[in-house]
Amino acid sequence: MEADPAGTTVELSEAGDLPSAPDVANIFLGSLLLLACLAACYVAATIILPIVIAFVLMLVLQPAMRLLLSLHVPRNMAAMFIILVLLAGLVGIGMMLSGPAVDWAQKLPSALPKLQDRLVFLSRPLSVLQRLMSALDSFMGKIMAHSSPLSVTVAGAGFSDRLLDGTRYLVSGVLQTMLVLFFLLIAGDTFLRRLVEVLPRFKNKRQAVEISQQIESDISAYLLTVTLMNAAVGIATGVAAAVCGLGDPLMWGSLAFLLNYVPILGPLIGVVIFFLAGMLVIDSLWVAFVPAALYLTIHLIEGETITPLLLARRFTINPVLVVISLIFWYWMWGVPGAILSTPMLAVTKIICDRIESLKPFGHFVEA
Repeated sequence: MEADPAGTTVELSEAGDLPSAPDVANIFLGSLLLLACLAACYVAATIILPIVIAFVLMLVLQPAMRLLLSLHVPRNMAAMFIILVLLAGLVGIGMMLSGPAVDWAQKLPSALPKLQDRLVFLSRPLSVLQRLMSALDSFMGKIMAHSSPLSVTVAGAGFSDRLLDGTRYLVSGVLQTMLVLFFLLIAGDTFLRRLVEVLPRFKNKRQAVEISQQIESDISAYLLTVTLMNAAVGIATGVAAAVCGLGDPLMWGSLAFLLNYVPILGPLIGVVIFFLAGMLVIDSLWVAFVPAALYLTIHLIEGETITPLLLARRFTINPVLVVISLIFWYWMWGVPGAILSTPMLAVTKIICDRIESLKPFGHFVEA
């Protein structure tokens, strides 16, 4: 205890409670390096993103790889078997979604008038919003009236061209990811061994091994837990869709399974999709809200209760930073960035907690 000039007492924390702050020059140089790395990630996203996804998948698939190796399966054959199983799973999900999705797409043009009639209760607030936007446009037009007009020509690709480019980008990204993942599984612990060999001190060698093992353990546990919970959400959503009369429970369950990988944004999109589907299929207006309500209830039970309880011991990350990381990586890499945002934040915390100069940042990330 220490007395201040006003006579009140101030309790001082012990010297070892919090990590000491790093040097300002190191913070400045580290910030410059971080900005350079982020700029490279943004500019070279088509190259870096498949590599990052491959590294994350490697962490998840390492236990399966070790199991196959313990059964005396050659490393090349084990890696090829895991890649084929993973591709088969992706193709299976695509086939489950493609057929019902095409049927719904064919029904959509004829169902749009019905959807407009069901959403007529939104016409008044939308009209008010439209009038406000018109008034704002008129006000801005008067402000800009004295400025010289600029002729702007907008040239863009058609929808079919954008769809073709998106499909080509997706296929090439998947092939790159699988190729990198295959060689990473074959390499095994080669990179870790090389890193341990070049580090000068035994303390640094042990630190590198501990960080690698902790990252593999925590991230694989996180992604495995999330995948199992997403599967449970998919099964529950498929059953709810069948009970509500939406039909195609496999499609709705697979959609919920995939959307749940994207924190916050995925469930919000899911609520909107189930709301529109209920409006299209169910005749009663109030019953049409039930599919969206059930989906939201399932997500709240899973996302706010079960999953946090399962991950609380391994991941104590500030939820505000989780949201900021989600927004930032979604801006950087889109939906894959949003999926990878939490694992990358967890990896950052694991590394910072085990490097003395970075411990203050690791303490800041902690919840």
